[in-house]
Amino acid sequence: MDNSFFNQSLDEDLIRRRIRELESGCVGFYSVGLYPASLAYNCAMQTDGVSLLLAPRPGRQLLGAFPEDSLDGMDETHVASVVKMGTHIKGGTRVSNTLADLIQRCELVVLSSNSNHVEEDLDEACRLREELNREQVVLACLAGSFCHDQIDNESYVLCEKQPNLAFFSGFHRHGALRNPFDSFTANFCHPNALTAMLGARMLDRLSPNIQVSSGVHNVEGQYIKAAKNMSSIFAGFGYTYHSDNPGVLPTLLTLLLDQCLDQAATVSMCRPDRQRLYNRQPFALTELGYGVQRIEAALARDGDMEKVRDHTFTQLTAMVADVRGSMMLPVTGKPTRNFQAGQVLANKMREEQRCPYEMEEFEQWCKSKGLQKGGLEGLKSLMYWPQIVRNYSIPLHDASMVNLLYMSIYGNPATKDIAFSVMTESRELTNYCQESVRPTHSRRYAEALQHLDVPEAMNLLVNAVIADNARRANRDDSFVDDSQSVDNTPAYLKAMNVIETTL
Repeated sequence: MDNSFFNQSLDEDLIRRRIRELESGCVGFYSVGLYPASLAYNCAMQTDGVSLLLAPRPGRQLLGAFPEDSLDGMDETHVASVVKMGTHIKGGTRVSNTLADLIQRCELVVLSSNSNHVEEDLDEACRLREELNREQVVLACLAGSFCHDQIDNESYVLCEKQPNLAFFSGFHRHGALRNPFDSFTANFCHPNALTAMLGARMLDRLSPNIQVSSGVHNVEGQYIKAAKNMSSIFAGFGYTYHSDNPGVLPTLLTLLLDQCLDQAATVSMCRPDRQRLYNRQPFALTELGYGVQRIEAALARDGDMEKVRDHTFTQLTAMVADVRGSMMLPVTGKPTRNFQAGQVLANKMREEQRCPYEMEEFEQWCKSKGLQKGGLEGLKSLMYWPQIVRNYSIPLHDASMVNLLYMSIYGNPATKDIAFSVMTESRELTNYCQESVRPTHSRRYAEALQHLDVPEAMNLLVNAVIADNARRANRDDSFVDDSQSVDNTPAYLKAMNVIETTL
């Protein structure tokens, strides 16, 4: 998919004219959920929304995402401005904008639907661009979950499948966006630095309260958001269930944040366009505000240094702030919806003294508290978690917290009992946080079997066989029943063993 503000022309006058068009161009948001509507209200307060257009999904109301109590507290003048952003006059009647209207009138269109609809919306937007001869309209998304191909039974980050798709995100609370004095940060990412810079400028002009910075790491940004939505569930659980054990929370929250970024670093190293991302830009990434072109770690293996992960994207401060903010209880207002789902999980697990029987029961618990399934992207991401781990080769020790959450919902009854013990007993949870971040020993032996030509790998296996033979040769009457020893194993070690053999 081509996705640029410019065609292939080398005509200076034409390019100069196009830049001026972008400077006065509009931004459109298609599929108006809670975030776009709140953003529009903020723009109405600050600028009357002169550069923003909205288009609700067919059959949906423009302000339908707001609960009644929120609508009652809004200024009628600002609401009228939001309605004006989402409608136009046709035949003397005010009608809702459509996606085609946004493609025709805007230079940047954000597909703000969730992961259930974003792929079909992207296909439709590409078709309309071609039909309307508006192929220099740049498309972006903000979906915070993994997509799934039903035919191939494969899960993935949409920006990886569509590498030129822009990604827009940042930390926000919907109620705070309607505060005329609060300010927010966001990132607009596109793999072409020039497109990223121009798109960020257009979004930054929407409201003086919203500061948008550019970046090129769209795949990593979208992955971070999906991982953050799952981690936020665990954060909400921890805050609620362990409110009387505050010593657990700093460890838990630090680990949740670090693992989101470490997973994204692994995803970054898998990008097939990494060389182009860094080496074929119109100008250096430092011009976008990056401190350095790239930040990579290295690992010593058999005397050689091997690159293992890329952390350049951690300089996208709004993305990192989104992770931190989504795992915090706000001073005023409500936490994020995924955090609230974690609170529901904690209360119901304390009440029932068990994990949910299945995801459907957890979703029903959330629904009973006013949290609709469609707004909980973290739950959908969790459904596809094993496929994501395999697809991107996520190390288990970089994802131990999400692994535990997954087992508490999708594990068999015995596994759920173990997960319940670890998640609800502060000492077990602390031990799990400390031990689960260590690389598994089993991986050493699995890798050794694949590299028998390496002397160190062969020696590792030979020593293991010798130790096993010696143990069997020296058996005596001090026999230990295996089942008894398993029962005496701490719950956090049982959980690690189950995860290592299952995921």
